[in-house]
Amino acid sequence: MRLFVIFALFLTFAAPAVAQNANGPITTENSAQQDADIALRIREILTELGNYNDVTVTVNEGVVTLRGTTTSVIEADELNPLASRVEGVVAVRNQVTETTDIGERLNPAIERFRSRIDQFIVFFPLALIAGAAFALVVLIGFTLARLRQPWERLAPNTFIAEIYRQLLRIAFVIFGIVIALDILNATALLSTILGAAGIIGLALGFAVRDTVENFIASVMLSFRQPFRPNDTVEINGDIGKVIRLTSRATILLSFDGNHIRIPNASVFKSRIINYSQNAERRFMFSVMVEREADLHETRALVAKTVQDLPFILSEPAAQTWIEALHPAGVELVITGWVDQNETSIVRAKGEALRQVKLAIQAAGIVIPDATQAIHLSREAKLAPPEPHESTQVETVDASEDAALDRIVDAEREEEISEDLLRKDSLKE
Repeated sequence: MRLFVIFALFLTFAAPAVAQNANGPITTENSAQQDADIALRIREILTELGNYNDVTVTVNEGVVTLRGTTTSVIEADELNPLASRVEGVVAVRNQVTETTDIGERLNPAIERFRSRIDQFIVFFPLALIAGAAFALVVLIGFTLARLRQPWERLAPNTFIAEIYRQLLRIAFVIFGIVIALDILNATALLSTILGAAGIIGLALGFAVRDTVENFIASVMLSFRQPFRPNDTVEINGDIGKVIRLTSRATILLSFDGNHIRIPNASVFKSRIINYSQNAERRFMFSVMVEREADLHETRALVAKTVQDLPFILSEPAAQTWIEALHPAGVELVITGWVDQNETSIVRAKGEALRQVKLAIQAAGIVIPDATQAIHLSREAKLAPPEPHESTQVETVDASEDAALDRIVDAEREEEISEDLLRKDSLKE
């Protein structure tokens, strides 16, 4: 029993020492082999990369030490994550520096340049084919755009026809770019190009917003024309005859003979009064009669006087009504209708006013005068004889308006290609 206890104690204290002596040499040998494998693996990686020929690798207990030079600091910094990913590496000590040799630093750039030249030589035939395809598509598009018949028949005027042609050219240019990029296997660039074009277009749109607004208004006015050449219109308080509608402005000829150029954006947003839309046009004026006059008889007399004029239309008929009572008398408003294509509206109004005055005076109705005058005289003077005014109706044809129409026609003939107005287009 005593021998058994002594033997057990011997095994208890001797076994760890034996195991330590047995495992010690084996662990040291495995660690050296592992360091050698790590160093070999890193050297193989650096050799494969080809940029680290001057870099040496040593490994001790899993700690990697890198020494040598590279052509740039960036390449030296890339060694840290590269060595750390190798299995078994505990830490990396990077002592690689940037070389000061100019020749070695230029070699990578020269190699890259040679590589790009080689790529260009390989890529050049394909680029020629892509360029030829692009040129062919663009040529077809521009040839179709030069045709006159389809576009001038579809468009209301030459301005819109030119817009159609320009849109067709742009469409074929984009189609040619898509085909060329597809041949080059670079269609991913198309989204980048379109995105850049969209951003540039948005920036230009904000920069030339007024110009774009004016251009769009010109297109809309040329499609739905609110007036024709020689029409008498009022736009923003400016009255005149329409000379032409250009891609930038509407040009009027005022009754004073002056040109009025109104931007199309303002024309499109403004209230337009077209006095030439209908041949029938009404004039209006007012007269004052004394309060003691028979207003019923006076109204009938005035209405009949205006209606009996040869240039007054029978339908609609002339009208007269009492407008207001004033301290000086009663105000009557008289209207009449004329065919403005045959009769001058302003001369018809003036002649009607003259005939009404003569009729009222002949009927003994007093036209009051609100002004008061005091005459001081020592000797009584006889009242001057009343002037005798002719009651014959004057001619009130539209000869003056016809003269303005001839001026407008002459100016339109000078630059007829710039006019967007066309007689057979739609009119609002």
